[in-house]
Amino acid sequence: MSISQLQKNNHLLLRAGFGPQLSQFEKLDNWKESEIRGVLFKNYPFQPLALKEKPIGIDYQNIKKMDSVTKKMALQKNRKQIYQLNLSFLDQMVFSEDQLREKMAFFWHGHFATRTNNASFNLQLLNTIRENALGNFGDLLISVSQSPAMLQFLNNQQNKKDHPNENFAREVMELFTLGRGNYSEKDVQEAARAFTGWSFLPDGTFFERPKLHDFGSKTFLGKTGNFNGNEVLQIILAQKTTAKFITTKIYRFFVNEKLNTEIIEDLSKQFFASNYNIKELLQNIFSADWFFREENIGTKIKSPIELMAGMRRILPMEIQNPENLIAYQKLLGQMLLYPPNVAGWPSGKSWIDSSTLMLRLQMPQIWSGLKPLEVEPKSDDDVEMGMKSTQKQTKGFKNPKIVIDWKQVEDVFKSKNIENYLLQRKSPALAKTIQQYSGSSLQSQIINVMSTPEFQLC
Repeated sequence: MSISQLQKNNHLLLRAGFGPQLSQFEKLDNWKESEIRGVLFKNYPFQPLALKEKPIGIDYQNIKKMDSVTKKMALQKNRKQIYQLNLSFLDQMVFSEDQLREKMAFFWHGHFATRTNNASFNLQLLNTIRENALGNFGDLLISVSQSPAMLQFLNNQQNKKDHPNENFAREVMELFTLGRGNYSEKDVQEAARAFTGWSFLPDGTFFERPKLHDFGSKTFLGKTGNFNGNEVLQIILAQKTTAKFITTKIYRFFVNEKLNTEIIEDLSKQFFASNYNIKELLQNIFSADWFFREENIGTKIKSPIELMAGMRRILPMEIQNPENLIAYQKLLGQMLLYPPNVAGWPSGKSWIDSSTLMLRLQMPQIWSGLKPLEVEPKSDDDVEMGMKSTQKQTKGFKNPKIVIDWKQVEDVFKSKNIENYLLQRKSPALAKTIQQYSGSSLQSQIINVMSTPEFQLC
């Protein structure tokens, strides 16, 4: 098929951000790609996330010392703040002009996957990722590695000389930098020794404990010396394999699940030569002719967060109970701040099963008030990590009470071919569906188009 300018522009906004904002549809036909990139790569001032109240920092090692009432109140307040942070991050994806930063932060949020029930640690890590999302990967790696959320999640508090804990060192190499098969078990052991003593104070400040650090000589990735944690990370960054691993993962996220090894090889060489300049890597991707090839357009299944954020960017809405949007994250399998494990969320067809697909297709109708949410969020203590929700609590999640400004939507789409603007791929079955509802109101047509399987793709 021939690729229209409208498809190219939609493609760029969907991949480099969370899709077009409603107001952008007016110029989406003839907007130049260079102009869109100018908007995406503009140097916006960084806006850190904040909580309404001072974040509570719970020390779970001492929580058993609390009386039952104090413990319950602390856990409830902490859970409320984590949910608030979850929704604040989602709002940034929906409303921020700095779409590329938030999309890249969303990527790093899954790459450096952590789970902690400490609201303060979550806030610190999320702002670290967002602030460094488009900067230097080495700086981001060090900052995240020294964050209390990561050190706690990967047990580096228990990493001490004479009794090294290898969990943190292993995941830094396997999941965050080199990739499996590019290091040995001996490298894991030696790196763990280098990270001994890496810890944090109760307020989350990174702290090295000299008495717990192994100052002995270590041999890591072919180099020998009295390495500390920072020096091990620098040795990892000096490996071209690291640049290729990160580039491959970024390509899979932003371009296509099906990898083009030749393109990735070229991109990774440029990434390494730039000293891991993330923004430059993304510029190379989003300005390349191959990025706009047919095989890369409308071939990616939207993650639950991408689907939710994208719908909210198209449909201006007031949400009376925004905290209830967390139920949709749970039901669809992607709850911000709660990745399933240290490897992060799966992707592609992993998002789709019989229950999630049905909900995804029904969401436009549910959010428009035409259909109730008939599925209860399941309590999952592995995901909620001790913050188990009772049936009474989840029952209130059913209705976020959404009011959509349909007049504003209809004013934008009244003279447009809706499916051309909202869909990147079409099928013969879709044509029959569109024809079936061609006599319906514009509102119904928009809801029906957004309820198609094709809308699940970007």
